[in-house]
Amino acid sequence: MSVAQSRKRSHMPRNLLIGFLVLFILYALAGFLLLPWWLERLVPEQLDQRMGWQAEITDIRTNPFTLRVEALGLSAKDPQGEQVVAFDRLMLDMNFFQLVRGIAGFEAIQLDEPYVRVDLLEDYSVNFARDWQAANPGPAEPAPEASQSDDAAAPPRLYFGKIELNGGEMLFRDFTQADMAEFRITPMDLTLSDLATWRREGQDSDYSLLAALGSQTIEWQGDLSVAPFYSNGTLKVSSVGYETLAHFLAPFFPYDLRGGSVTLSSDYEIQAGDGFFLETTNGQLQLENLAVALDEQSEQARLTNAELSVDAVGFDLNGREIRIGQVSLDKLDVAVARSANGEIDWLAPLATNNGETEGGGEASTGGQPFRWSVAGVALSGGRILWQDSQPATATEIAVEQLSASIGPLSHQLEEPVSYEITGSLASGGQLSLNGQLTPAPFTLEAAISGNGIALAAFEPYVQEGANLAITSGTLGVDGNLDLDGQQEPLTGTFSGTAEVAGLDLKLPDSSGSLVSWQTLRLAPIEYNVYPARLEIGTVTLAQPVINVVRNTDNIHNVERIAKASAASGQQEATADAQQGEDSEPGFIFRIGQLMLENGELAYTDRTLAPAFTTWFDELNGSVAGLSNISPQQGKVSIRGRVGGVADLDFEGTIGTLGTEDVSDLKLNMQELSLPALSPYFGRYLGYGVDSGKLNLNLDYEIAGSRIDASNLVVMDRLELGSAIASDQAVNAPVKLGLALLRDSKGVIEVDLPISGDLSDPDFSVGKVVMRAFVNLLAKAAASPFSMLGSIAELAGLSGEELGKVRFIPGSIQLAEGEAEKLAALADALLDRPDLLLNIRGNVESQADGLALLRDELTASGEQDLSEEAWQEAREAYLAGERSLAPEALRNLASSRGQSLRNIMQQTHGVPADQLFLLSPARNAEVGDEGNVIVAFNLDVR
Repeated sequence: MSVAQSRKRSHMPRNLLIGFLVLFILYALAGFLLLPWWLERLVPEQLDQRMGWQAEITDIRTNPFTLRVEALGLSAKDPQGEQVVAFDRLMLDMNFFQLVRGIAGFEAIQLDEPYVRVDLLEDYSVNFARDWQAANPGPAEPAPEASQSDDAAAPPRLYFGKIELNGGEMLFRDFTQADMAEFRITPMDLTLSDLATWRREGQDSDYSLLAALGSQTIEWQGDLSVAPFYSNGTLKVSSVGYETLAHFLAPFFPYDLRGGSVTLSSDYEIQAGDGFFLETTNGQLQLENLAVALDEQSEQARLTNAELSVDAVGFDLNGREIRIGQVSLDKLDVAVARSANGEIDWLAPLATNNGETEGGGEASTGGQPFRWSVAGVALSGGRILWQDSQPATATEIAVEQLSASIGPLSHQLEEPVSYEITGSLASGGQLSLNGQLTPAPFTLEAAISGNGIALAAFEPYVQEGANLAITSGTLGVDGNLDLDGQQEPLTGTFSGTAEVAGLDLKLPDSSGSLVSWQTLRLAPIEYNVYPARLEIGTVTLAQPVINVVRNTDNIHNVERIAKASAASGQQEATADAQQGEDSEPGFIFRIGQLMLENGELAYTDRTLAPAFTTWFDELNGSVAGLSNISPQQGKVSIRGRVGGVADLDFEGTIGTLGTEDVSDLKLNMQELSLPALSPYFGRYLGYGVDSGKLNLNLDYEIAGSRIDASNLVVMDRLELGSAIASDQAVNAPVKLGLALLRDSKGVIEVDLPISGDLSDPDFSVGKVVMRAFVNLLAKAAASPFSMLGSIAELAGLSGEELGKVRFIPGSIQLAEGEAEKLAALADALLDRPDLLLNIRGNVESQADGLALLRDELTASGEQDLSEEAWQEAREAYLAGERSLAPEALRNLASSRGQSLRNIMQQTHGVPADQLFLLSPARNAEVGDEGNVIVAFNLDVR
């Protein structure tokens, strides 16, 4: 070996060392100096080119030996000059040995105090995409399609030992709505450990995230695997405020959210690979202090809730199942209002929202349907306020202390769901329902119980159909309701009892009570929904009081109960339905028995002066067998008093209501004091009543609206009082008519038959009866002897024949048969001591004059008179050429009057104070037989 070669070998290690040192120094200089300098210029330049951002970075430090990069003070602003990204410090620490294995491994990545601003723009894009597109305006070239192997398509092998984000802040701004909203999330801390992008059997990374938006926090922790993607853990969002919820729910929630916070948490498991798998378990939802108003203009919230909690929530995407545990609501308070036009306030915004979204795409209904289940729902301390402006008088009904529990329910809608609901009305009363409900097909079983329900709260609804004000009264109900909607129409029944206690009704503009009672009990009640049928076993009405008043306008207060428009419309519709088809009525009812206990009816007539008042009390009895379905015959039997003294007995049979079946009713009233009726006598007769008693025996036959009645009226010792001025009084000698009707015992008994149509608004039974009686009196006064017909008939005469007597011309001798007539007239006078007989002697000048002339010429029959001489004398008398003594006819008239008076007094015993002689007259009539007729005249004391 030469010396040169030997020397050369001796310098090679040194040269290698020097070369290594030079490379080392160059590497160190590049890593410590050149790379930071280059990165400090590259990062702002790239951000400007790629995003259009102006960026500044305070310092970048690198360590080529530990493979660490540290950047300090980055701040980037968008083209508008607003800061979009920043951080205080970013540290990357790579693992050299992982690089040797072909893995981009990071021992640690640490980001301190990062800041990012995310803007959701009006078109629902974000500011990052906007800035990218602005800085890169060229069209994106589609990537060339190339077939790649599975290995080439696999993600790069990356490993992260630990990723830390400390004290981060994110500003989120939403420009999609009319008013921009911003949300600042800080602090935001993230820890991610042992994360790899390739499959590692039995090794998953751990992660945790904590972010806060004020008092609102997000906590997320669990295990994560990237290849294949798999994660399980727990996610909890706490105290999300109503402002945040309101903003993000605004497009879908048409109300104004004014309070509340939501906390939710759940365990989850998610996997993506050959298939996608997602399942959540142990979910919890809590909503506190919820407050919702209808809109921003509303003065106060219409829905509030102290707490809503839901536990055991689970979701299985692959199994298509949602499981919900117990749902609990505490102190739910809801106010619902109906406007004057019938619109529900909560539904109006929904209708508007549905109209805006109408026409959107329909959700896919393919695939297996979701299964769902709810373990139960419980409500405590609830309140529902119903405000209704549709009735003429606005009303509010509040249900308080509302509690409800609903048993398990699920997608299996054919399974029955148990429920129980209880509550109290603010106006008074309690309600409870319990039973079970089947959603589809719909069936309902409900045990209903209510007591002490104040009816005054429902007065506006009563006034929709009746002009009544409810002063007091409570409702109680107890029964079972069953509904079945499996087929159309809906069918169902109600069985139970009901009671209305302490009811007091009046007309709205009146201070006095109209109808009241102590209790009205209906038991049992059987109601069928379809076909509509109501059956009530016994209706018991205890201590009812009815005050009927006829006002000065001739309208009774009870006539004002029915609202004219509603009542007439219903009647017309009913009539049309009945005429249109020959079938059973649409609504069937039966009442087994109506029991009346100690009832009272007061009647006042203010059209009279003075006003008339009477009352019926101690009314007890029953009405049995009422129905509108034939064949049906009911019975009525009621007894009581009238005016505190008279006995009342009302009984009979009642035909099928609403049909032409005959009802036969009888009313008997005894010992009614007639002075109580003095105002009516004053109006129609012109006299008050000083004394007397009244008995009535009324027999009414009613078929449909047709009435035929017999009214037997008996007045005992009726004595009229002082005269009363009345323009409706009959213009006739009333006292004479009464005297003619009165018998020897002072009793007036008349039968007044009437008939008419009850559907005629001008027909009134009471008015017709009174008019018939007044007409009878007028007829008696005008034809007094016709009222003595019964006595005349006994003598074979007519009533009119008693009022006149026939004499043989020229004498005081009665014609044949006239003596019997005087005897019958005497009997009539003896039976009616108040009647006075006025006797006026009378002659007929021609008939009586010729008879007296013949007597004079024949010397009263003792001398003969030839026919020729008589004809000559007769013609001379008729021609006025011959006359009688001036007093002859007058004396004959006076003699006839005296003769009649003597016969009546001496022969028949008529008291002298009933007989009066009047001045004789010369205007008598001549009968068919040639006899002279002398008429009587009746008068009264």
